[in-house]
Parts: sequence; structure tokens; C-alpha cells
Amino acid sequence: MVGKIIYYLIIYPFIYLLSLLPFWAIYGLSHFFKFLIFDVIGYRKKVVETNLRNAFPEKSEKEIKQIANKFYLYFCDLILETIKTLSISKKKVLQHVTFENPEVVNKFYNKGQSVILVLGHYGNWELCGAASNYFFDSQFYAIYKPLHNKEFDNLLIKMRSRSGVRLIKMKETYKKIFSMVEKEELFTVAFIADQTPSPDNAYWTTFLNQDTPVFWGTENVARKTNLPVVYATLKRPKRGYYSVELEVIHTCPKESIIGEISEAHTRLLERDIKEQPEIWLWTHKRWKHKKPANVLNKPVFKNKNHI
Repeated sequence: MVGKIIYYLIIYPFIYLLSLLPFWAIYGLSHFFKFLIFDVIGYRKKVVETNLRNAFPEKSEKEIKQIANKFYLYFCDLILETIKTLSISKKKVLQHVTFENPEVVNKFYNKGQSVILVLGHYGNWELCGAASNYFFDSQFYAIYKPLHNKEFDNLLIKMRSRSGVRLIKMKETYKKIFSMVEKEELFTVAFIADQTPSPDNAYWTTFLNQDTPVFWGTENVARKTNLPVVYATLKRPKRGYYSVELEVIHTCPKESIIGEISEAHTRLLERDIKEQPEIWLWTHKRWKHKKPANVLNKPVFKNKNHI
């Protein structure tokens, strides 16, 4: 009860006031947060630098430190830009986020097909998510994992749904998507596929020079529903601005080989991270699990349906 009072009287008003700040003020504040969180407190600095060293063994210690320093500022930008979605207008969202080729998704919609969109914790998925419903002709859904704290969970739901995006709880993913397919509803549903699954029930591959487990969820849903799969790259050409580029992974998943779709979206994310490494979520303990001894890495698959 005391926690709720503190949240509604202090925390929420503070967050809302932050969201009203113009972007130039947000980025000034971001420098202060970066100094406090990383330079003073040292939040997960060891995790970040260890992840970077393992992912880029060819880079010098100086290069690792440079990428880490850029990441720390990006991480603070990410937090404040996400808070900004609590009050940002449609006009302002469209000034900061552009979809370069939404027709990649809309052409499927125009043919009566729903689409599975897959991406990683790269760029600002929250700000780009807020813009997505303005570019796609179909209803946009996002899969999310509820937070344990009810107040903060409700806050994130409010942020993510203001622009018309609808949310699906992770544990209800299969039920909801299969239900919409059966009802012949047209939709685009986004999976963030670089989270850490249980090591014993995962697709294992090599990602950024390390054995890495990948959730089967995206591929399993695609193969069972035969919905086309599209990958989204969230580029950051300059601070505060994002461009989303879409590319088809598979047009007929039921004809794919097991592991093909998981391998494809993992390779595409790896490509993006190598291009602009500072805007991936390096604080995430992506490699906390070891590959079970009885699991083999899967090769890259290609067939006529792979684009």
C-alpha cells in the first residue's frame, strides 16, 4: 500500500514530467544519468565490457572501451526516449521515426496475409513501436513480458498502447495468434527474438562468436500458421532519430527446414550489431547459459523460399 502511494504521488508524476521535456533537454539529462549510472555507480560495466570482448575478440581494448562508452550514453538515451513515449504526439513521433519501406509488410496485407515481424533489442524498439501503427495498414501487435511490479507494468502498457498498438502477453502468444488466424483477422505481430530462453529448449547457434540459445517461438508460430516472416532493422542515423528497414526472411514458413528461420533472423541481427554495435543492449546477460553437451550447433539453411 505504501509503495502504491509513493508511486502515484511521487514516481509517476516525476516520470510524466520527464516525458514532457523536449528532446534537447532529454539528451542533456542523459549525459548526467550516464555519468551517475555508469561512471559513478558502474552499473553492469563488467557485464557490458565482458560481452563486448567476447563478441569482438579482434578489437583492441581501446576500441572496446570506446564502444562501451558510446553504449552507456545510448542506454541512457533509450531510457529517456522510452519515457518520452508516455506523452509524445503523433507528429513528434513521425519526426523521429521513419519506416523506409513499409510496403514490404503492406503488400502481404493487401493480399490478405498477416505478417510476423522479428527484431532484436537494437536501436529504440519502444519509440519505433510507437510509430509502427502509423505506417502499417494492418493492426500492429507486440509481444511483451509483464513486469512483476503491477504499477510499472501498467505504466509500460500505457506507453506502448498510446498509438494504437495492441499488446499480447508472452504466455498467451500462441493462443492469441492462432485465434486471430482462425478468425481471419489481418495483423502484424512483432517478436523480439534475442531474449534468453531455457538452454534445454532452444535453438543453438553461434552468435557474435559465442554459443547462443535462441527462442523457438518466432519460428514455431511461423511454421504452424504459415505467416510470412519479415525482419526489421532499427537504424540510428543520428541521436534521437531512427529509421526502420524491412526485409523478408521467408514467404512460406511451412516449407522451411527446421532451424532455418531462427538462423536467418539471428544472422541478420548479428549483421546489424556489427555495423553499429553501440546500440544493442549489452547490459543484457545474453550468454548466461552454457550449451548442453548433447546439443549440436545448427548449420545455416537455405532453400528456394529463403529471400
